[in-house]
Amino acid sequence: MRAIDLSTVTWRKSSYSNPDGGQCIEVSPDLPPLVPVRDSKDPHRPALVFPAAAWAAFVDAVKGGELPAV
Repeated sequence: MRAIDLSTVTWRKSSYSNPDGGQCIEVSPDLPPLVPVRDSKDPHRPALVFPAAAWAAFVDAVKGGELPAV
């Protein structure tokens, strides 16, 4: 797997993140068809990168309350 350079992407905090800096993620729309995701509290750690279709399916499942309990 090749490394993806994320040094120039723009990050956007999730609209579901709490404004007090709690459990927050940031995503970048700059690399279609990929969606990089990182922890906003520790942005220098590596980001996870998902195929856009898989990320969209995950977000839809979360919105619909369809994720199984872990």
